[in-house]
Amino acid sequence: MKSDRDRRTVVIIATGGTIAGTGRKGRETGYTSGTLDVSELIDAVPGIGEIADIRAIQICNVNSDDITSKIWIELTDTVNRLSRDEAVAGFVITHGTDTMEETAYFLNMTVKTDKPVVLTGSMRPSTSISADGPMNLYQSVCVAAAKESRGKGVLVVFSNRIFSARSVKKMSTYNVMAISAGEAGCIGVIRDDEAIFHDVPTKSHTVNTEFNVRNGDILPRVQILYFAVDSDTGILEYAASRFDGLVIAGAGAGEFSREYKDIISTLRSPVVVSSRVNDGIITQDAVLCENTIAANDLSPQKAAILLRLAIMDRLTSKDELIRIFGSY
Repeated sequence: MKSDRDRRTVVIIATGGTIAGTGRKGRETGYTSGTLDVSELIDAVPGIGEIADIRAIQICNVNSDDITSKIWIELTDTVNRLSRDEAVAGFVITHGTDTMEETAYFLNMTVKTDKPVVLTGSMRPSTSISADGPMNLYQSVCVAAAKESRGKGVLVVFSNRIFSARSVKKMSTYNVMAISAGEAGCIGVIRDDEAIFHDVPTKSHTVNTEFNVRNGDILPRVQILYFAVDSDTGILEYAASRFDGLVIAGAGAGEFSREYKDIISTLRSPVVVSSRVNDGIITQDAVLCENTIAANDLSPQKAAILLRLAIMDRLTSKDELIRIFGSY
């Protein structure tokens, strides 16, 4: 246990998800997300108060499929405001796994502190056998309280591993190790309450980004379109008329049909090309349409977040978007 002089505060911000879910005793499915409040989550973790003093905040209590950009901005505002308190060592945000990678990446682009911001959740509800939430929450507090975690951007802690917000992704619908990072891998592990890092993110994040959001801001609307055989070009034209920008989840290295290419080549709103493939990279010299921007190795959902932030800051020229997708 840390001495009173060394003890710092970790703020736990709860948003709901499976980690706060309950259902039939022992079952892993058929539960309701977001039924436990943050105090109940903390009470279920023995020894968590020995790591740091805990301050608890409930932002919302929803399934992560119901997370909105308004909630993202509230989270950013809350972290930015509380990070100015010298007693606060770091933050843990409990979150559903379905959209955890999106919230993590948004925060990675918009929070303005080098203090650790750690997201975690669970694949099993609190009422299942061997629920994974308590351990994930305990380890997340360990990482958030560790000085070694500072300056590494927003992190995700899951099943003993530490991931960068930029590379983290959900890889399984059921496995307790569903949160991973594909080829990028984890950047550290947790053993016996200690955060052990073996890598650091190299892309710009948090205090080194140009993006600032505040409560009341409204993000531009960007739609993701998933290309497959016989994809309807009418949907592409409809989306282009209604949204501020588009992200194409292309086949392979961001490719699509000639019919798609003919329409995309005429669009004036920003179009970013990503891939429906889990791992890999799309380079700018490989895009099919000259007016499109390569997403680099960002997934469609993360590319959409970065495009929304760029449009909000009116950074929409081709050169500006190429710079942004190369930097972040």
